[in-house]
Amino acid sequence: RKRQRYVEKDGKCNVQHGNVRETYRYLTDIFTTLVDLKWRFSLLVFILAYAVTWLFFGLIWWFIAYCRGDLEHLEDHAWTPCVNNLNGFVSAFLFSIETETTIGYGHRVITDKCPEGIVLLLLQAILGSMVNAFMVGCMFVKISQPNKRAETLVFSSHAVVSLRDDRLCLMFRVGDLRDSHIVEASIRAKLIKSKQTQEGEFIPLDQTDLSVGFETGDDRLFLVSPLVISHEIDERSPFWDVSRHQLEKEDFEIVVILEGMVEATGMTCQARSSYLADEVLWGHRFAPLLSLEEGFYEVDYGGFHHTVPVPTPACSARQLAAAAARRDAHLYWSIPSRLDQ
Repeated sequence: RKRQRYVEKDGKCNVQHGNVRETYRYLTDIFTTLVDLKWRFSLLVFILAYAVTWLFFGLIWWFIAYCRGDLEHLEDHAWTPCVNNLNGFVSAFLFSIETETTIGYGHRVITDKCPEGIVLLLLQAILGSMVNAFMVGCMFVKISQPNKRAETLVFSSHAVVSLRDDRLCLMFRVGDLRDSHIVEASIRAKLIKSKQTQEGEFIPLDQTDLSVGFETGDDRLFLVSPLVISHEIDERSPFWDVSRHQLEKEDFEIVVILEGMVEATGMTCQARSSYLADEVLWGHRFAPLLSLEEGFYEVDYGGFHHTVPVPTPACSARQLAAAAARRDAHLYWSIPSRLDQ
């Protein structure tokens, strides 16, 4: 049975919120709600916001002209209308657009004999500025979102388990395809696995931290060239008792999160990926990518996902550590006996 991913390879989270009754909370934070909308809905709201205000104030300008009798004295040059050359709803709508967008063609002009029109002019100018600030701000934030920057942050298609300095390590590779760097980049890893507590409580999709160098500061990355991120499988690791044979039967997901600031904009960017149990290769190591050319280092991203098999014990890290301890103990006691001879 294919396992349902918690996080897709491209970083999309497979979680949908259902039966949300307090939907008014979305309206209390309307700015974020509009920014989070899809582009087609954002453009629809953008167009409607201007069209509705233009129509609304255009209707009011036409209503003022109708109530004052301006539409009945179109040919009377002795009559002073509220707005010159306003002869119907269409011209009132055009005057509303000119007022709110400050175009000012000069053909339709408000007169000083219309106090209600002056009040409406001030109100529309203020409200129009608010609409401009709100909608332009939403579109600017949506355009400048750093989500697309994460598209050039890549993760290896597989994670590997092999020896590093005689210790089993779980490793994956990250890289940045752009020349502009991610500032203050940091990496995290989470093990997503359901478990049952000693009291019998079942916890679906329980999250456990995988240490990738937080204690030593190795989780802070200088991501100029691709880096191999290593999780040492020690007694604190959830993989301490997992052997190669057990790994093939396990059902888990490893979520990796890369965060940092975009150098060009200073905005925070986050890229995510995940590895299922069958995407963890035991006894493999990542192929090298970096080569020294004349005056610079060159990275061959063609082999970014390539791994090579290496000799790796099939036992768990606990068994490997116990075997190493027995070997060291045997060596410790054998040295004095050899000296006695």
